[in-house]
Amino acid sequence: MKEVIAIIRPNKISHTKEVLESVGFPSMTAESVLGRGKQKGLGKEVSFTLSPEMEKEVGDMSYIPKRMITLVVEDKDALLVAGIIMKTNHTGAIGDGRIFVCPVEDCVRVRTGERGVDAIR
Repeated sequence: MKEVIAIIRPNKISHTKEVLESVGFPSMTAESVLGRGKQKGLGKEVSFTLSPEMEKEVGDMSYIPKRMITLVVEDKDALLVAGIIMKTNHTGAIGDGRIFVCPVEDCVRVRTGERGVDAIR
């Protein structure tokens, strides 16, 4: 099994979820995150204010909102999923995101006790 982690633009999350679901990958975790790449934040790309607590955490570094999605898939599907995410999110501009593919040793479905690939199907 592989874990596919993608950091993408917030405005691309709905379309990405729709495309992945349409090709048979409806299961994922999505969350809002703040981050930056080697460009050290594109302050002009978005405009938002941070809470005072968050302002203390990030200081004077520029962080921008992103969405992170995570899927665990069978080994044979990892490149397909990464390719779909890449094609769906590519604009050619700085800030398109990153995709990470990591090995997963095991998975357990809590409700049934199923393990491995059976637990992700």
